[in-house]
Amino acid sequence: MQKMVDLLSLWGNCGEGTLGAPALAGPCLAGNRLNLDVYPDGCCHFLRLLKEQREEVVQVEFLRLSSNDCLIGSTLDSLPHLQHLKSLVLKGGHARDRFGSCQRGSLTSLPQDFGNLKCLTHLDLSFNRLSTLPSCILHLPSLHVLLVSHNSLVALPEDFGCLSKLTFFSAMKNQLTDLPQSIGELSVLQTLDLSENVLQLLPEEIGNLHNCKELVLSGNYLSSIPDSLANLKSLRELHLHSNFLVTVPASLASLPNLSRLDLQNNCLRAVPAEIQALPFVDLHGNPLGATEPSLQTGNCKASAAVCFAQLFPHSAQHGVDCFPVTSEGCEVVLPCDIHFCFPPGAASDPLQISFQLLEPDPQWVKLRHHDVLLSRVLELQPHGVKFQQMVQIWMPFVPPQILHQHEVVVRTFSGQSWSDLRTRVERRRGLMMAHCSVLHFSWFLVVGRLVQDECKVPAEGTLLFSSVDPNIKVIFPPGVTKEPRSVKMQVLQVPAKEIDEITASAGCRASPLLCLSQDSVVDFLNPVTIQLPLPPGVTGLNLDLLRLRLLHGDLEGQTWDDITNQVVLNCTHIYVMFEVTHFSWYWLWYTTKTYIEGIAKKVYERLRLYQVNFIALQRKKDPEQVLLQCVPKHKVDPVLERLQNRYQGPEPSDMVEMFEGEQFFAAFERGISIDMDRPDCVDGRLSFIFYSHLKNMKEVYVTSPVDRKGQAVKGQVSFYRGAVPENIPEDASRRRKGADSLWLATLPIKLPQLKPRCNENPHPLCGFSFPPLNLGNAETGYLTQANLLSIARRVGSDWQTIGLNLGLTYQQIERIGQNNRDDLDKQILGMLFSWAQQNSEDPDCVSKLITAMKESGRRDIADEVETIIDLGRQKYSESIRRVGLEPESSTEDSAIAMM
Repeated sequence: MQKMVDLLSLWGNCGEGTLGAPALAGPCLAGNRLNLDVYPDGCCHFLRLLKEQREEVVQVEFLRLSSNDCLIGSTLDSLPHLQHLKSLVLKGGHARDRFGSCQRGSLTSLPQDFGNLKCLTHLDLSFNRLSTLPSCILHLPSLHVLLVSHNSLVALPEDFGCLSKLTFFSAMKNQLTDLPQSIGELSVLQTLDLSENVLQLLPEEIGNLHNCKELVLSGNYLSSIPDSLANLKSLRELHLHSNFLVTVPASLASLPNLSRLDLQNNCLRAVPAEIQALPFVDLHGNPLGATEPSLQTGNCKASAAVCFAQLFPHSAQHGVDCFPVTSEGCEVVLPCDIHFCFPPGAASDPLQISFQLLEPDPQWVKLRHHDVLLSRVLELQPHGVKFQQMVQIWMPFVPPQILHQHEVVVRTFSGQSWSDLRTRVERRRGLMMAHCSVLHFSWFLVVGRLVQDECKVPAEGTLLFSSVDPNIKVIFPPGVTKEPRSVKMQVLQVPAKEIDEITASAGCRASPLLCLSQDSVVDFLNPVTIQLPLPPGVTGLNLDLLRLRLLHGDLEGQTWDDITNQVVLNCTHIYVMFEVTHFSWYWLWYTTKTYIEGIAKKVYERLRLYQVNFIALQRKKDPEQVLLQCVPKHKVDPVLERLQNRYQGPEPSDMVEMFEGEQFFAAFERGISIDMDRPDCVDGRLSFIFYSHLKNMKEVYVTSPVDRKGQAVKGQVSFYRGAVPENIPEDASRRRKGADSLWLATLPIKLPQLKPRCNENPHPLCGFSFPPLNLGNAETGYLTQANLLSIARRVGSDWQTIGLNLGLTYQQIERIGQNNRDDLDKQILGMLFSWAQQNSEDPDCVSKLITAMKESGRRDIADEVETIIDLGRQKYSESIRRVGLEPESSTEDSAIAMM
């Protein structure tokens, strides 16, 4: 039965017997299979095929479509006409958002006449938006396999047990709170995966699943499990990790076929001796033998009874992971070194905390002038849930270069605007940490902002001094306001070098730049006195009042106005004092220039610019792997020194200037291209965002035309500012100037002779260089390097989970992620081939790969691997039969057994 189930989602290849319309340009009808989910317009092709080749299409038995397709809605109405359909895949997840995360499909329901598909045995609706299970599914009498993982289901229908032939059911990563009692009527069910839901109780009837071999309940809210689970005599694997279990029945130890019991990361303080004696039980992450939790006064370190979770998160573009929190509190440390402390009572009810690290997008993460981004964006869910006590968060960051005028704060997004939290900088585990306290979760990032001094101004008046430059102060006289208001002050030091370069040594000098703001839109009732130091080198002894200029700028620094004649400047030996009634930027200059406003604007822009160089290096062992990076000028030499053992390439580009958060693009030209399906690829060019303290680096694989017949390709990569240029001449020179004002730099890229494996059937992953592999054996069939490359295309953001289930260590996974930052494809391939090379001599490695895919919730990939192996087995049997080593009858019997 299992073999038949596994065969229901086989992939078809376009080969012999292909019936396809020429207009399809790729998708084709291969026998009784039609696979259109890998094409962006697969639904359009299906509708066209149905119209032009209806007789053939209605005979299709295996169909795959992407529910990310914009035409999926109109396509659904046509599917009930396929009365011979046995396997139907309508999955989402084929598209990615700007962070690289898989996007769910658009399915929210199915037409009622779907129940007329009487032959349907396999239905995959994963990665969609179903909130309820379509009722038509209950009318599919032949259904054996049902996958609805990664949806939004909150409940299953009460008569769900009417699917009497169901052998495999996966509803992982939904919002199920309970199960219907009828689930016990699924008498032939062999695999049940309900992981990562919000189940709190299990019905006793779950013990009636006498044929169940694998039960996955991890990542729920279960505090106990029914004793009836001891009736599952066929059960081999029971997964209960990451729940809130405080006890487990001892009767589980009597299950005769049980070979794996996962109880990690629960709240078990005592476990029956019978359970502890099992050689295959995993109890890591439980407070065994602990007493009730307590919290030390003034400290966030709880006693041993507090559950301590060491989790492995997905990176910026890799999706969401989670951990549980109970009312007892816990301390959590993520491998990315983000720390949490939930004190006892912070969560009144058990809570599942989801988290992910996102790459900052300047359209969303709005930095203020002179802000420096020091971390990626941390998203914590559920949003808006209020804790009963303050939750402590520690986020690691890269210290800003200019510490004396920048301070580190954690900035959070409320859903409408960003605000700064009260932050302390601490050193933990050798890292600089930004420590804040919150009562709710949303989005968080670490920012270096200009040091901000603030005070509350009462009606009696007050003084505000700058902590950056004590010579700067603001005097609020009595009666300045009726109601108290908050005032903030920031000071930006101006290097004399910047002024000298822009003003061409014209003897210009400028004081520190002062920014004042308040929380009221009403001007002050009485003038406020501001004191600024005279510009460097100017004193009361040599002061020429005619050269002194006071400039007023808007809060964005876009315009500067000379207001010298509108105020009275009172000068002392080292200070200038003047009065204002509203706040903004103020800047004191000493110059002979008459048009000082334009000069001030240029200097202000220069203060926001960073001098950078671009590098483009090729890996020595694999020249098709290209590393691109935008590096601040002072870091270029250390970066090149660190990379020189593994990479080679031209000298860095000439110095250019960029703003914090500015977008730029890398375009491969003159015969070199990249995979256009990357989420960061815009019109064939890689998109970057420059942040001075984050690594603006991407490692990509490049390809070249297949018809160059062994000749090396001398191409180039060019960097462009802002919008993507519309027309780039193919024969562009190495250095571009003139009308092409968006151009920043160009560096040469040279590819050696094209490898023979890329000459046929070009593949988006073509260009990856790994040793040849043959996993398996001749009798069962091999998995080759080409097979692994095909599998890699489907892995996506689950690569870390798959790698752990394959047996790779946390350290290996973390190293692969670090070595291939910003390149998801390379991370996936690094994981797969690391495992393959370690297990190439293991005859059972292919079956382990299939098992790992199933445990990771990727049965679609497991089916693909089994398809490859089945085809290999058939070819092997046919070859044996042809040479007369196996009787004809035995071969026929084998073929029948596989059906």
